[in-house]
Amino acid sequence: MSNRILQFLTAIFCLWLLGAASASAQQAESRFAFVVGSDGYDDGQLPTAANDAALIADALRLAGFDVTGARNLDQDTLRSAYREFLAKVAAAGPGAVSAIYLSGYGAQLDGDNYFIPVGARIARETDLSLNAMRLADLTRPLSGLGGRANLVMFDLGYASPWAAALPNLAPGLAIMDPEGSTLISFNQAPGMVAQPGAPPYGPYAQAISEMLREPGLPIDEVFERARIRAADLSKNAVVPWHASKVTPPLMMLAPAADAPPPPVAQTQKLERLNTGAMRSLGPRDGYAAAVKRDRISDYQEYLDTYPSAAEAQRVRAMLAARRESLFWSRTIGLNTPESYWTYLDRYPRGPHASDARRRLARLSAPIEVPSRFDALIYDVPPPPREEMVIFDNRRPTFFAPADDTVAFEEAAPPPRWWRPPPPPAFDDDAEFFLPAPRSEPPPVWLSRPSNVAEPFLPPAATPAPGSVQSLIPFVAIPAALAAGIVAGKLLTKKQKAAGVTPGNPPPVGTATATGTATAPPFMPPVTLPPGQTHSPVRPVSAPIPTVPVGPTATQPVRTVPPVGTAPATATTNAPVQPLR
Repeated sequence: MSNRILQFLTAIFCLWLLGAASASAQQAESRFAFVVGSDGYDDGQLPTAANDAALIADALRLAGFDVTGARNLDQDTLRSAYREFLAKVAAAGPGAVSAIYLSGYGAQLDGDNYFIPVGARIARETDLSLNAMRLADLTRPLSGLGGRANLVMFDLGYASPWAAALPNLAPGLAIMDPEGSTLISFNQAPGMVAQPGAPPYGPYAQAISEMLREPGLPIDEVFERARIRAADLSKNAVVPWHASKVTPPLMMLAPAADAPPPPVAQTQKLERLNTGAMRSLGPRDGYAAAVKRDRISDYQEYLDTYPSAAEAQRVRAMLAARRESLFWSRTIGLNTPESYWTYLDRYPRGPHASDARRRLARLSAPIEVPSRFDALIYDVPPPPREEMVIFDNRRPTFFAPADDTVAFEEAAPPPRWWRPPPPPAFDDDAEFFLPAPRSEPPPVWLSRPSNVAEPFLPPAATPAPGSVQSLIPFVAIPAALAAGIVAGKLLTKKQKAAGVTPGNPPPVGTATATGTATAPPFMPPVTLPPGQTHSPVRPVSAPIPTVPVGPTATQPVRTVPPVGTAPATATTNAPVQPLR
């Protein structure tokens, strides 16, 4: 063999080794989480919000996430902390898995969803764009980083304390179409609101934290089971929603070979709920199946099969809210006079009627529906007449707990080894810190997948003499929060009551007017592992792809072809869920 051929083969072999090493490196996962709980609103209390954030942070740490968390961030600190988080994810490269959890108040207006930080002044509609944070400004930059997967949990769908001042707010959150390899989840179905949870934990956060601890589940199954579990915990008052484009499948925890298998009865029950025909399930299991599948077609099939069942009225309201949310999503995706007239023709008193008229005015089009126009056909069936009664009063749609609720625990039981711990203790001197609850240690047969990198865990804080701190261990706080506390820009309620002014914090260790010694103001901020640097964040500004959408019997019809890419369908090889 000539030297030239030998050199050529050697070069090919080296390239193969480099490719194999690169593929192996790409399969490695570095996991990062950003968790914020907001329970300090002056206008309306969410008593479980900080507890819920701490519970989610604890579940994510078990799954190998490097968790940065905080409590009651204002808008400026939240934005700075999130930029810091994005930089950390960008530095990890294509193997990054990200998780975001926000609890607090949300709002939707004019096609956008918002998170309202603690301390935000919301007196008029224009204040939302100035003093709140658009949820798309959180999700789009994250999906633009091209990481392995993004899990976004918005625990924000509550009745707004600003509803009286902002009568044009639509209830709950508007449907969001995930971009990239992203999963988006709401604590309550789009267009609906939940009542604040009763302490210690809300049903959405508890359900997710339980299902994240179940080993071997694909992430979509985690959120499907969490939907059933949240409905069970709330007696059907809360039915979460999610849409996912995470592919290939992602697993949070892995069982060892000697892990106990799930009970046969549970496996069979889940199989029936996933694939069983509605007419063969009966009204109780049929309702559980409709909730787990969470599609318009399944809710409609349930009503067609069991129109007089105890849960039929609840399903009608859920179906109406979902249909209207999808109808509005298709409408704003087209953003034409015909699309808004089509919405107003179908939903003259719908939740988004004010939004539709506002957008028509921007387009210099008549805000009243013309007597004749080309109504559009969407991929969402138009609402039947009996469904319109639900939208006549424009009040938020939410459910009180049902006394005769279907028991779901058999379909989505909590982990056999874990129960929610006592809620973490929150010290007034550490109002912005998010402590981790003292959870039960995992069994020996439970572990992270082998390709998940070890998370960075900050050292525990040392309490100052005289401080009341049962908070340890803290979840690591963002550097932006630490800087704000040191500069005296962020003051606790106790400091404000003691007369401390912004920018003038008392020296550490000195007595305040309340007689309590001040504790060290912050935990050491999270730092990247040695050798890693922050790479620039690349925000994405592409619009969310939309698909057109349905007619009336009295209007001429014009069929509109799909806009952008065709809606994806779920298969075993590419588990992508369309909007539903």
